[in-house]
Amino acid sequence: MSVAEEPVRRIPGDPVEDRPEAGIALCLSGGGYRAMLFHVGALWRLNEAGYLPRLERVSSVSGGSMTAGALALGWPRLDFDDAGVARGFQPAFVEPVRKLAGKTMDVWAIVLGILLPGSIGNWYAWLLKRNLLGGATLQDVPDRPRFVVNATNLQSAVLWRFSKPYMRDYRVGEIKAPKTALATAVAASGAFPPLLSPVVLRPGERDWTPGSGMDLQNRAFTSKIELADGGVYDNLGLETAWKRYKTVLISDGGGHIGGHADLKHDWLHQALRVLGVIDSQVRALRKRQAIDGFQGGDRDGTYWGIRTDITHYQLADALPCPADQTLALARTPTRLKSMDSTLQERLINWGYAVCDAALRRHVDPSIARPAGFPYPQARVG
Repeated sequence: MSVAEEPVRRIPGDPVEDRPEAGIALCLSGGGYRAMLFHVGALWRLNEAGYLPRLERVSSVSGGSMTAGALALGWPRLDFDDAGVARGFQPAFVEPVRKLAGKTMDVWAIVLGILLPGSIGNWYAWLLKRNLLGGATLQDVPDRPRFVVNATNLQSAVLWRFSKPYMRDYRVGEIKAPKTALATAVAASGAFPPLLSPVVLRPGERDWTPGSGMDLQNRAFTSKIELADGGVYDNLGLETAWKRYKTVLISDGGGHIGGHADLKHDWLHQALRVLGVIDSQVRALRKRQAIDGFQGGDRDGTYWGIRTDITHYQLADALPCPADQTLALARTPTRLKSMDSTLQERLINWGYAVCDAALRRHVDPSIARPAGFPYPQARVG
């Protein structure tokens, strides 16, 4: 695969040649609570297969960043056994995420942002802090795996990366060892425009590493950072993973924009429709190029998506997931709206099952078939 055909964009400072290092990176897409829970299922299966302690990087956007943030916060309490399976997976990670999925946040963030001082995005961060991530900062996440939470810098029009060692974009520059709240990073990653954006950062001039930005490291861009959903720039979270590691696992819980004959003409619905079309096309392009990279041997790994037909993996013993039922789950609206327990369990089951099929078909055929779904009574429909 030539650099021009990669599912990522090469930027100044990147290696001219594609020479990834050994290691496994996991990418978690956006898609609101739907994606958040779908990724929980995928991580559940990765945990059972002993893959969590083998991860070098977790790169996330939007809904996937809520999953990643909860995993990072719960990591010290996972309690891995000798086989690399986290015995504390459910209490440390699954239960807090499911508790969050039972609460509505998007409407409350908008109401608070309209009625009170501060941006809607910053109120969204406050809700995340209150309901999931507490007072943790980026310095409280583990050193390994490296958690990279991706947002879009609306001023520089490039990717903004939050991580423990630094936060940066290549044009504006870098701030080392940021003490930014983890909730703020996750909110910025999911600040979907025009409803939840922007999340505003106001770093001090002394926070910046001198000479670390390419062309925009000046006060106009460094005194205030306005961030929006990471999916605006990279809706699969591929940028920081594909360029670095040989093995890439892609979990895609993103939505799909279908045909709609009767469109509303007000500016809000038009803007949302246009953004949906752009997201769908960019996602499809990145997905195709990533799969081409796997098939061509440029990367090891696999892709699984919420709209995948599990029979395409051609596994005779895949968990039973009828396509009509999984497509119904994929049509769950991209919202941060309270979900009932059954829908939560079905989304987790579906992520678990399709991740299992992708792993056993394309990564490690020796992995034993699971006994069943995490929530057997719910199945996927």
